[in-house]
Amino acid sequence: MDTIAAPLEDAAPQRRVDRLLAHYAESHRHPANELIHVVAIPAIMLSIVGLLFAIHPWVAYAFVAASLLYYALLRSPLFFTVMLAWTAVLLAAVHALGSLVLPVSAAIFVVGWIFQFIGHKIEGRKPSFFEDLQYLYVGPLFVAELGLAKLGIRG
Repeated sequence: MDTIAAPLEDAAPQRRVDRLLAHYAESHRHPANELIHVVAIPAIMLSIVGLLFAIHPWVAYAFVAASLLYYALLRSPLFFTVMLAWTAVLLAAVHALGSLVLPVSAAIFVVGWIFQFIGHKIEGRKPSFFEDLQYLYVGPLFVAELGLAKLGIRG
C-alpha cells in the first residue's frame, strides 16, 4: 500500500498557544469587533489590575504573577516577553493613577466590557470565555498577535 507522505510542516504538532489563538480568532473575524477588542482588551486589563491594586497592591501583584505563569506555561518566549512588558506598563499606569485608581479602573472596566459585548453583537458570536475561562487570558495574546503581525513578526 503506497501512500504519499504529508509535508513535514503539516505533520508538525501545532503549539498549544497556536490552537488557542486559532479558536479565539474564530469569534473575532469582523473588523469592527477586532478593532473593539484591540482597544477594549488592554483597557480591561488595566482596569482589572487597577481594581485589584485598589484592594491591596499585593493582590494585583499576585494576579499578574499568576497571569505571567500562565503565559510562561504556553512555552512561547516571544508571547511571554510581550506579556511581561505589557504587565510592566500596566503596573506603571496603575501606580501613576494614585488615589484615582479605584474610580478610574471601575469606569474603564464597565465601559470596556460594554464595548466588548457590542463587538460580539456585531460579530454575531458569543465571547470565547463563555466556553472556557482561560480565553480571558488568550484575549490579550490575540491583541499581541495582531500587533506583532503588523510588525511582520510571527508569534
